[in-house]
Amino acid sequence: MAKHTIRHSMEIRASPHDVYEALMDSEKHSGFTGGEAVISRKVGGKFTTFGGYAEGKFIELVQDRRIIQTWRANDWMKEDVSTITITLKPTEAGAALEFVQTGVPEKFVEEISQGWHDFYWKPLKKMLER
Repeated sequence: MAKHTIRHSMEIRASPHDVYEALMDSEKHSGFTGGEAVISRKVGGKFTTFGGYAEGKFIELVQDRRIIQTWRANDWMKEDVSTITITLKPTEAGAALEFVQTGVPEKFVEEISQGWHDFYWKPLKKMLER
């Protein structure tokens, strides 16, 4: 099955630190997504989000700057594993977030891309930009 890349970028009116913490802290992550998250904060550590819908492990963590992780949804075939890179940079207004997810199975690209918007980026901005 063909693999694809999803790319999103946005500006968030919050510091890179606040964005990083929202993504990496289990309680904050659960708070803005509305789904249970269990997140290790160590390279090689694992995470699950949305009560086990998505899982993976951390490849690289640079506080307030970069998160690289493997990621797979529980409805994907076992061998289908994508890689996510989230880069944060300070801006005058807050933080620029660059998101790249490689290795997404073709039949899930549209659903996963829209899911990031609906279940992550919109509620993350809503929580942080109050």
